[in-house]
Amino acid sequence: MAAIVLCKATELYNILNQSTKFSRLAEPNYLCLLDARSKREYNEGHIITAKWIKQKDGKYLLPESIELDCFKFCVVYDGNTSSIGGDGPAILCAMVMAQVCHYPVLVLQGGYEMFSACYHFFRSQKVFWMPQEIDDFQPYPIEIIPGLLYLGDSRQARDRHIQKDLKIKFQINLSLDPENMFKFPHIDVLDIPVADASDSNIITFFPDICKFIESHMAPTMAVLVVSKLGISRSSAILIAYLMYHHKYALQEAWTHLLKCKPNMRPNRGFVEQLSKWEKTIIGQQVTDISDPKF
Repeated sequence: MAAIVLCKATELYNILNQSTKFSRLAEPNYLCLLDARSKREYNEGHIITAKWIKQKDGKYLLPESIELDCFKFCVVYDGNTSSIGGDGPAILCAMVMAQVCHYPVLVLQGGYEMFSACYHFFRSQKVFWMPQEIDDFQPYPIEIIPGLLYLGDSRQARDRHIQKDLKIKFQINLSLDPENMFKFPHIDVLDIPVADASDSNIITFFPDICKFIESHMAPTMAVLVVSKLGISRSSAILIAYLMYHHKYALQEAWTHLLKCKPNMRPNRGFVEQLSKWEKTIIGQQVTDISDPKF
């Protein structure tokens, strides 16, 4: 039997928005999102791609035609469950799913009420999603600090709906490609010309960028850090900021960002400069960057 663990709203948001070349939601065994509320509540509004779970004789039934043991993520939610110690709908449903799941079953903390309050743009009344609709889904930037700091790519930086929905007021653009230079009247952009190359001297920008992020994050005023693909340069900058803000060692900041975006990958030269930044921040180099995970 799989474990049952709580999942924060920001974690589900990031699960929904993972991508490689395309959204990971298009992968057949990536996410099974289950709504344990009443059918009326589900029909009135649910989280995008969620399936309603049927009951028989008061017991939740396993979804038909779905092999739960193959899914990387199985997430269950009800209206407002806040802990795994009770017997609310999400917990009861999760207990049934855990009998067949290989990975832990995640119960959404705060349920639909909290998630929809934070991410109203991911509410839907759509019951059936065609494969092409899933393929066409455009992910949002990854959330690094809830409501305040995001990591994205150049497409997301040019999307007006994303800027509005996430309340982006400031962008840090690390792309050299002219087509990625984007300007919105209501958004201040800090352009940092850095090539995604091992010999690029990105560490010289760390102090100013960290101060910029620190001074511009505020409620209803979020910061978006972008590079062309949102994998190397932007990841390096956000790792540097997490080290600066939390006084993290490189290992801690790396782990935090990797949890948010599993395919983040600063190039080797950036990793070496982050190791030097670690000494600047905490006074010594404690992270062994010869470890293959770096």
